[in-house]
Amino acid sequence: MLAKDCEKKIILTGDRPTGRLHLGHYVGSLHRRVELQNSGKFDEINILVADDQALTDNWDNPQKIRDNILAVALDYLSCGIDPKKSNICIQSGIPALHALTFYYMNLVTTQRLSRNPTVKSEMVMRGFSDSASANDNKAGLPAGFFAYPVSQAADITAFKATTVPVGEDQEPMIEQTREIVRKFNTTYNADVLVEPEILLPENATQRRLPGTDGKAKMSKSLGNCIYLSDDPKTLKTKVMGMYTDPLHVNISDPGHVEGNAVFTYLDAFATDDMFARYLPDYQNLQEMKDHYAKGGLGDVKCKKFLIKVLEEMLAPIREKRAYWEQHVDDIYDILKEGTRHAVEETNETLKEVRAAMRIDYFEDDSIKDSWKKLIEDGFDK
Repeated sequence: MLAKDCEKKIILTGDRPTGRLHLGHYVGSLHRRVELQNSGKFDEINILVADDQALTDNWDNPQKIRDNILAVALDYLSCGIDPKKSNICIQSGIPALHALTFYYMNLVTTQRLSRNPTVKSEMVMRGFSDSASANDNKAGLPAGFFAYPVSQAADITAFKATTVPVGEDQEPMIEQTREIVRKFNTTYNADVLVEPEILLPENATQRRLPGTDGKAKMSKSLGNCIYLSDDPKTLKTKVMGMYTDPLHVNISDPGHVEGNAVFTYLDAFATDDMFARYLPDYQNLQEMKDHYAKGGLGDVKCKKFLIKVLEEMLAPIREKRAYWEQHVDDIYDILKEGTRHAVEETNETLKEVRAAMRIDYFEDDSIKDSWKKLIEDGFDK
């Protein structure tokens, strides 16, 4: 099926299995995936457990990735991903993705990759430099990590995804995919690959949820996450220790809402009806913010309300997780079948790509006639 003939609406999204998923994942894309899955507006929804990409900065600990495939799958199913509606698959089990990555690497310069802001920020977060001594492998930048955007482009295009729901920090990655699609289709005079559209969270606050320490991004490596699998006691401890306003020392002091992680989380999760249930002092979040800014509202009261808000969301997720933890065999079968289906689908794209590049030597034996003509005409003529 060529791109020009593609009328299907297809989603491709996923996560690196480097640990349990957290609230940043939930608001950035996971919650939206469930909504889109149940909307009936898409013909296919593919969710990729990106273990190959996880190995680019965990190459020395593959067991970590192996174990966390289960953790991520549990989070997916606990949040409402339905394997009857969404295809969950494992990246390393899909050979077409590896081949496409290699082909696409010839279409992207190292200079272009080095300008990708997502790669640059991830390099800083993981402590990678662009140079290293011969005796310090960890200090250098792995080529696989550097080429992460190319691998992601292979994932998206292999499934011919039309829509990619992600957080705003992934916008540069999607744009690079679009560039690769255009370069491929132009270079090989083909209409094979599909340019994907990014789908950002509707709530701007949810596009990049800060960590509990107030830092710009919630990240496992920074230790500032609230995980979807956290129990009530752990959740309470994390929320009560959250960053607020360092100038709001006394309850009577005027407080700052901007940059205050507690209010950022409330922006993302609190609804008006939650105030009626848990904090009837206020009709809505704006009233609460106004009181905090004026002075007279303490951080502890705000945090206790946030705990109730998050508990309402996380309690049913925990309940579903408890069920799936008792059905690991079923999870294995879901991933195996999902990967098998993905292999079939992506092999079709790979076949079209190779045909466009004219490297499908054994699909059409007419190449033998062209070789014979080469000999007859002489290679140098």
